[in-house]
Amino acid sequence: MSGTEFSETTTWGGRPVARSIAEVQARSRVIVTGTISRTDVVSLGTGVSFRCVLGDGTGEIDILFLGRTSVAGLRAGTRCRVEGTARADGGRLVLWNPRYQLEPPDGHGSVADEEDMPHAPMPQVPARRPLPPGPTARVEADPDAAGIVEGAGHFRIYLGAAAGVGKTVAMLDEAHRRAARGADVVVGFVESHGRPVTEERVGDLEIVPRLVTRHRGVPFEEMDLDAVLRRRPQVALVDELAHTNVPGSGRHEKRWQDVTELLDAGIDVITTVNIQHLESIADAVERITDARVRERVPDWVVRRADQIELVDSSPEQLRRRMLHGNIYPREKVSEALTHFFRADNLSALREMALRFLADETEEELMERLQKHETRVLWETAERIMVAVTAAPGTDAVVRRSSRMAARIKADLHVVHVMSGEGARRGDDERLGRLRLVASDVGAHWHELNADDTVQALIDFARHQQITQIVLGSSQRSRWQELRGGGSIVKRITRLATAAGVDVHIIARREVPDALTSPPTE
Repeated sequence: MSGTEFSETTTWGGRPVARSIAEVQARSRVIVTGTISRTDVVSLGTGVSFRCVLGDGTGEIDILFLGRTSVAGLRAGTRCRVEGTARADGGRLVLWNPRYQLEPPDGHGSVADEEDMPHAPMPQVPARRPLPPGPTARVEADPDAAGIVEGAGHFRIYLGAAAGVGKTVAMLDEAHRRAARGADVVVGFVESHGRPVTEERVGDLEIVPRLVTRHRGVPFEEMDLDAVLRRRPQVALVDELAHTNVPGSGRHEKRWQDVTELLDAGIDVITTVNIQHLESIADAVERITDARVRERVPDWVVRRADQIELVDSSPEQLRRRMLHGNIYPREKVSEALTHFFRADNLSALREMALRFLADETEEELMERLQKHETRVLWETAERIMVAVTAAPGTDAVVRRSSRMAARIKADLHVVHVMSGEGARRGDDERLGRLRLVASDVGAHWHELNADDTVQALIDFARHQQITQIVLGSSQRSRWQELRGGGSIVKRITRLATAAGVDVHIIARREVPDALTSPPTE
């Protein structure tokens, strides 16, 4: 279901669809009409979100649009209809990037001009965890199209296991097919890395001139986001989703943020990314390849895609392409083949890409069953809680937990217990970074105040109906455990087992500083 098609079903995943805010519960499907009482901009993870508070006389619910500081037509006093899946966040119900349509008081339909939208300031508020995003819609400011709401741009990703599999070529081939069918296609940014085959594939596609920025006296070329928005094509090609923009080249630090803005403007985007750059997978790649993954994309960005297509290549074929000079310059071939492009590394990366794509395919199947097969009952019953501290290596435990949750379609709760002992120096900074990791992998973040850490975690697990608990391995010595009342891991395991909750112990791993950066496209 895309654009502004609203579901007519009465049940969703075996639960009744809420038609008023009073009926809304966490994880229920919501289709309600109400009036926006207020709007603001909130900090969220590594970015910001536009928040609307919607009321229908029976209650209120928060509407969040990720990466936006305003949404055309949505302001205090506006009536609109929204559809999405509700989540509980900090005691409030939230719809994340819902479908929406304006419902003016006169009932005849009207379109709000984006210039009329108040641009709220960006207050410094605590980050809130992102909920899994869904499709968005925007109102097109067209005086001749009253009442029409245009869907956000469609998003297609070509995913690869490593540089050189042919993602950019596949993207360009798709662009030529669409152009041949009459679509208005432009090249926002394509990185050829000097490869003749890639440069030839661009062919006669229109190229939006790049923005040239000087950084530390050196000129760099980046995508000119504003130029693409002014050109407003149907389809924009934007290579290398994980790329970090040169400082001073635009309003966004990351290219995925540029892509989000294009999508929100109603422009279809085709892009590429390697599996190593996904936030939840990057730390595993670092351990396997001994190479630092510096550029990362939050999982929710990739999972937002309407289509993800794997561009596959066997390790042997990739290594042959490397030997023939089709991926890197010849002076870099020997080092690449003996480090990142070892056959075992490439096999592991390929398996990761296949598993990620298999998860996405299953999600599409479940969505189709929910939409068309109302007699089929499907509900995610698993809920995973990962208990965290400021100890080094905990971020890897969170990422590992997120992969576990993704495989079984479970909600993930990250819980930190603040005891009366007081935080050690540096803990606040480490916990802040950990909270950002939890945000990027799409987990709920919770902070509890309690003197008894173990009992607080068990009580939380019971209250939230947690089915699996993930713990990082203990770093305390036997003497420390004896002085501190025993092993926390053992106590949690014993109490959780009595409550019928599974417990997983994950080894904490710190990434060595000596890791090198992996090659990218």
